[in-house]
Amino acid sequence: MEIILKQDVQNLGFKDDVVTVKPGYGRNFLIPQGFATLATPSAKKVLAENLKQKAHKEAKIVADAKSLAEALKALDIKITAKAGGEKLFGSVTSADLAEVLAKNGQSIDKKFITSGIVKRTGKYSATVRLHREVIIELPYEIVAEQA
Repeated sequence: MEIILKQDVQNLGFKDDVVTVKPGYGRNFLIPQGFATLATPSAKKVLAENLKQKAHKEAKIVADAKSLAEALKALDIKITAKAGGEKLFGSVTSADLAEVLAKNGQSIDKKFITSGIVKRTGKYSATVRLHREVIIELPYEIVAEQA
């Protein structure tokens, strides 16, 4: 079953993508929740026209995302956390990384940051998706909080 996504669906696709899914998933979840519509021939023609009109706006958005990516790569990110030796009391997640970025003036939602759960001090790397075409590796360091 072919459908057109109305919004980004994790592990499936981005807004305005035409994807093939199992009929039950499309009919019982995606369409009733408002995440997708059926990809009829007329709906595909309308989508193609809309994408053609959005193309120049999309180029500006991609350029802005690339400039933000350069700004993020220039940051030296250090997260301080309570630790006993090298082991942290607790953990550092993508929410903590998003909070540090917000303090540095770069507001990025935590759902676009993939870092895993870190439980030791040291240097790590997180994947940040700024746009469907702009994905960067962001290095950061976790240091022990000084008493």
